[in-house]
Amino acid sequence: MQEDILSNVLRSVSLSGAVFFDVAASSPWVAEAPPAARLTPLVMPGAQHVIEYHVVTSGFGWASLLDSGNDPVRLAPGSVIMFPQGEPHTLSSSPNMRASPDFAIFDQAGDLSPPFYVEQFGGGPDETRMICGFLGCDVTPFNPVIQALPRMVHVPSGYSAGDGWLSNLIKTIMKETRKRRAGAGSVLSRLSELLFIEVVRCHMEALPGDAIGWLAALSDRHLGRAIRLLHAAPNRAWTLDALAREVGVSRTVLVTRFTQNLGVAPMTYLSHWRMQLASKMLSTSDASIARIAADIGYESEAAFSRTFKRCTGMSPGAWRGKCSVKVSN
Repeated sequence: MQEDILSNVLRSVSLSGAVFFDVAASSPWVAEAPPAARLTPLVMPGAQHVIEYHVVTSGFGWASLLDSGNDPVRLAPGSVIMFPQGEPHTLSSSPNMRASPDFAIFDQAGDLSPPFYVEQFGGGPDETRMICGFLGCDVTPFNPVIQALPRMVHVPSGYSAGDGWLSNLIKTIMKETRKRRAGAGSVLSRLSELLFIEVVRCHMEALPGDAIGWLAALSDRHLGRAIRLLHAAPNRAWTLDALAREVGVSRTVLVTRFTQNLGVAPMTYLSHWRMQLASKMLSTSDASIARIAADIGYESEAAFSRTFKRCTGMSPGAWRGKCSVKVSN
């Protein structure tokens, strides 16, 4: 099933919720976010990558990617806007407004427990309330979900109507944010992860029939089966012939369609996924490098180490050392 593959990937890329801000803004207002890499040390020290998202709980606003040439997106109550690649962006009461990023609001993140309350008064009568969240994940060596998502994902308020799952999530986030009960930080962290997954699922459901990419490929009869087979048994001694035979197409068709839709050949995809699994094992277990190499399908530790360094720029031992330093800090 599609959800099984998505869950499989998300478990491996260390998806984790972080900080929530409860924002009240009075028009005219504008907030500009720098590239997420600049915010990572402030909101999630040690995370490889931070995803930013915003949930409008009341009022209206606009979201824009900076320097993209795309039209601003109007946000209504129940809208969710997400920036998977951590692109710089603005949120504002009117389209095309700009401001300098305000790093001071993140000072409280190191001293207090979330959620953090922020007021932005512009002097006007129209108020907008938003919940702004940050979600950490790995992108190296390989995160096909982040790679497949567009720079900006907008789930309009219609998806939140009635008793839908996203609507209930937003209501729960609002309650936890406003009541500030004991343990709210931990609850919000888990809700952040759930919200991300639901936004990805909404995006997948809205993809046109001719869409390409990893998320679209999961729904394709042959490509989806190929991906499921590789994820189900990444340590198997796969060959292109064996994979094509189990998928039920020729080698040529499999390679052509896989490359057109995912940007890499099937065996390259398998290699990338094996390296992601290995990186997780290196950071979370004390298994030997030889054991890890064998567990993901390599007969030779030397061959595994060469591939790992080619994908990450680091040897397996150096990767493990880096992760150990982060944990100890």
